[in-house]
Amino acid sequence: MTDPAKRPLNHGDGKEALLAATVRVVATKGLRGMTFRAVADQAGVNNTLIAHHFGTRDKLLAAALEWSMERSIGLANLGEYAGDPESFRSALVENVLSEPALQVFQFEMVLESSRRPDLQPAVRTLYERYVQELAHGRSDLGLSSSAGFDRAMFAALDGLVLQYLGHAITAEQLSEAVQALGAVVAAGPRG
Repeated sequence: MTDPAKRPLNHGDGKEALLAATVRVVATKGLRGMTFRAVADQAGVNNTLIAHHFGTRDKLLAAALEWSMERSIGLANLGEYAGDPESFRSALVENVLSEPALQVFQFEMVLESSRRPDLQPAVRTLYERYVQELAHGRSDLGLSSSAGFDRAMFAALDGLVLQYLGHAITAEQLSEAVQALGAVVAAGPRG
């Protein structure tokens, strides 16, 4: 008899389920705990589907990093809210609180890239995309910007998210800090 948890998925659903499951597994067990079996069990599919869609663990991780970035950027929509401090704060905090596994997964990948140079290009792309999203939003709103300013603002956001995920600050402290940062982002660079 077939295991009901490993139900057949529609074409395309299996790949999406595996990417989401990879993020959740890494967020809870770390990269060392991410196995094909753990991902397949989390996704409710047979582990042969991983090899079919991705081939290797590294390709699965790379695809999951890209998927998590696109999802996180889409949820936060940083660019759209860059000029309105309250909307900016609300969007970012809601993003972190609603799907913290996305950020935990990304931080795991960032840390792993310090030990695995082959991951460094993907991590650079991750940060470049976030910074570009912030810069595009500021530009769309007619606000002045610079590469250094945009990178510094995103680094501050990144640090706040890391502090929250590490339980060094509360959700309320995260919200207060992001609100203050939102006002700085709206003001733009001086010079």
